[in-house]
Amino acid sequence: MFSKSRINEPGPKKGEEETKPAAPRDEARGGAEANAAPKAQSPVKAKPPASSLSADLTVTGDLKSTGDIVVEGVVDGDISAHLLTVGEGATIRGEVVADDVVVNGRVVGRVRGLKVRLTSSARVEGDIIHKTIAIESGAHFEGSVQRQDDPLGTASQQQPAPQPAAANKGGSGGAQKASAPAAEESSKPAAAPAQEGAKKG
Repeated sequence: MFSKSRINEPGPKKGEEETKPAAPRDEARGGAEANAAPKAQSPVKAKPPASSLSADLTVTGDLKSTGDIVVEGVVDGDISAHLLTVGEGATIRGEVVADDVVVNGRVVGRVRGLKVRLTSSARVEGDIIHKTIAIESGAHFEGSVQRQDDPLGTASQQQPAPQPAAANKGGSGGAQKASAPAAEESSKPAAAPAQEGAKKG
């Protein structure tokens, strides 16, 4: 009996050994599939680094980006970005429009942003239109501050379009008035023969 059990013991051990390599292969396959799955599911692109204008750079003209811009030099023109950081030694002469604006340097012109922050070294000469604002002690600011729910002006860009449409409605209304008497006149002759037919009968 003991010898039979010894014979039977190696059999299951061999079967276990056969299944053991199969299990790691399955795990390896599952691991590879698991690793491949997040890559396939995450087509999210990494956020590109901020565009940086160094201190020795002077730009004349407008800058527009959907990403972040860090200005350390001088810009003579308007800037539009997602996040704009104005360095301590930087100077911007023009309008600034961004979701987030952090001013450490000098801005001469209007600032529009959802979040505007003037640090203690900031020098702003112009109006600020914002949704939220933070002004640190020591910041220099000359101008007016106005809070708006849509400081970026997306609604104001959409408002001019309906105004010409309203003018067109008035014009088309005039056209309808002009065509209405013509329609009445054309219906009168058609009604007249019907009435003559009724008189004859």
